[in-house]
Amino acid sequence: MQAQHSVAFNLPMPPVYINQFERGKNHFTLKDLPPLQKASSFPAGCSTRYDYIIVGGGTAGCPLAATLSKKYKVLLLERGGSPYGNRNISYLENFHIGLMNMAPDSPAQAFISTDGVINARARVLGGGTCINAGFYSRASSSFIQEVGWDEDLVNESFPWVEEKIVKWPKIAPWQAALRDGLIQAGVSPFNGYTYDHISGTKVGGTIFDETGYRHTAADLLAAGDPSNLKVLLHASVHKIVFDSRQGRLKPRAVGVQFTDENGRFHQALLNNNRDSEIIVSSGAIGSPQLLLLSGIGPKNDLKNHNIPVVLHNKHVGKGMADNPMNSIFIPTKSPPRQSLIETVGITEAGVFIEASSGFGQSSESVHCHHGIMSAEIGQLSTIPPKQRTLEAAQKYAHTKLNLPKEVFQGGFILEKIDGPRSTGHLVLTDTDVRNNPAVTFNYFSHPHDLNRCVYGIKTIERILKTNRFSELAANGDGFSMERVLNMSVQANVNLIPKHTNDTESLEQFCKDTVITIWHYHGGCHVGKVVDQHYRVLRVTGLRVIDGSTFSRSPGTNPQATVMMMGRYMGVKILRERLGRAAGV
Repeated sequence: MQAQHSVAFNLPMPPVYINQFERGKNHFTLKDLPPLQKASSFPAGCSTRYDYIIVGGGTAGCPLAATLSKKYKVLLLERGGSPYGNRNISYLENFHIGLMNMAPDSPAQAFISTDGVINARARVLGGGTCINAGFYSRASSSFIQEVGWDEDLVNESFPWVEEKIVKWPKIAPWQAALRDGLIQAGVSPFNGYTYDHISGTKVGGTIFDETGYRHTAADLLAAGDPSNLKVLLHASVHKIVFDSRQGRLKPRAVGVQFTDENGRFHQALLNNNRDSEIIVSSGAIGSPQLLLLSGIGPKNDLKNHNIPVVLHNKHVGKGMADNPMNSIFIPTKSPPRQSLIETVGITEAGVFIEASSGFGQSSESVHCHHGIMSAEIGQLSTIPPKQRTLEAAQKYAHTKLNLPKEVFQGGFILEKIDGPRSTGHLVLTDTDVRNNPAVTFNYFSHPHDLNRCVYGIKTIERILKTNRFSELAANGDGFSMERVLNMSVQANVNLIPKHTNDTESLEQFCKDTVITIWHYHGGCHVGKVVDQHYRVLRVTGLRVIDGSTFSRSPGTNPQATVMMMGRYMGVKILRERLGRAAGV
């Protein structure tokens, strides 16, 4: 395809989405939030019983709780604290600081997969929407069909989220450069500003507003009924309580046991209505972990930890996957302004191309920082995977402060794999829910994933050869791919080319520099752990509703679909109960 040499910067906005359920109503404000209470406020021997107890106030749990509370009494238990008043969550310029925080109660809990890649899981009300890069893009229509969702309800549930917390970005210069470079490199057509998943290049939505303030899934709680919705923070659920008395055909979930911020134990129970349920929405790490701790999983693994077996299911914690990401550092004439993800190239090969740039300018910021690509948040691409540690990241962050600022002049182009065929597993390391389980993703163990990574790197090479990127080169002569690969191997340490053998083979480059963008999923798959309605198989009163049920991550970035899923399943459950009450 012939390269296009110019693209207009003033692009038309798409039509405003109108939510059929909320038309004509005033938009909610944060003043409408239910009280956010510490878990220690839960009274001992509490007699209150609930229609729904939701474990995890994250990306799916918040919209789910808000929706169910419109008709029923809901208890939402979140192990982390509030996102409100935390500048490191709320402001784009401080994006990296929350991810750097290694404190025991930080909003991001770091973990290292057995592959050696440093990762993070959310520990805050609002979940991953509080610590991610903010990009908002819907799942593809094929994904919606594969999981068997009602398309009409999906198309009502996405706008319910979007009208409350999603904005259109004022596109940053580095993101505009990627947009133009993608189009000139043949990743076309250009689809403008859109939430939809369409092959080609587009600008997506963002949960950061024009001031750089982050809106999160926690904001969606304001759409609930505060008289029906109780939210407890710092509530760590240790196990689900089952009634397994003789005569029951299946174990029934009846409550949960949790500790508060002071370590005191509490128990919350469902009411006696047969439709009442425990819903686990603790994410792809937390949900399979909680099932295992509660006695649902491979019986030998449970017995190894002296966990009483409620139900043997060999599939719990299996099929874990993470979309592998690799990046190319691009040195530029002048330092690019900070940006996270705003533009994406969606290729037919199942590879997504995105970009990030710059560092925060606030007084709190580390001023030699690369946002998503910084070692402060664990992306130590220069260190062999098995040697990557949290200590190495912290040591690097300290050392980098002494390096000349000019060394960090540039941005990154990222490529990541959609639907990796390489999968792994999750197993318990102990019985403390506050500790991370051992997670293996087996990055690039399947050759198809490796081939697609190479395709992604070659696509970036085409982008660097376009007129748009030649203009950005420090010397004005364009970019040598060998040079940028060498720099990329070292970018997060000191930019001095080392390990140059990594660039002799793009396959080796992919393996040695693999990192994450936190799109891991699986562990509670449909058909193996839960049914099509997300009810846990062979027990009653228990569902799992979050990304742990996915066999692949939806769209280019999953948060849009996971929030939609919370709303979708809330409406679905309300309709099912209404139908049963009416005898339908």
